[in-house]
Amino acid sequence: MKFTLHMNKKRISKLLSGLAATMLVSSAMALDKGSAAPAFDLSGAEGNVNLAKYQGKLVYLDFWASWCGPCRQSFPWMNELQAKYGPQGLQIIGVNLDQKNEDARQFLTTTPARFVVAFDPAGATPRSYGVKGMPSSVLIGPDGKILFEHAGFKEADKSALEAKIKSSLGAIK
Repeated sequence: MKFTLHMNKKRISKLLSGLAATMLVSSAMALDKGSAAPAFDLSGAEGNVNLAKYQGKLVYLDFWASWCGPCRQSFPWMNELQAKYGPQGLQIIGVNLDQKNEDARQFLTTTPARFVVAFDPAGATPRSYGVKGMPSSVLIGPDGKILFEHAGFKEADKSALEAKIKSSLGAIK
């Protein structure tokens, strides 16, 4: 009887651990795939940036900050993607979350962006997307719906992210 009780405790513990992990993973997902991307209208490096303006394009929305090391690594890659896939309908939008625009502008002098940059010092946009860390990205279809979300950035992420972008561009008719 004691052995059975001990086994049940182990099973219960394992079950609870699995449930906690599932809850953690699902809470990390900001929005459901297929849901409408939250609208935003922000000041940008070269004028106003309104998500609705990019309806009909595949949008790679990247949330970044000047203090983020992986963000510095992702910019050259995003510049390459914009140059390579922009003519096919990709638009990269980088939303900076620094409280001071000067910090973002300083970052951009050493790490230039060849894509649209917006500033959200109040942090309303990342809250509406459920962003938990830097960098985070969201792929938005031409219909304005969420296709994919990704947190972080490392060298190993590049090929899978690019494949997702390519397949999404291929789906645009």
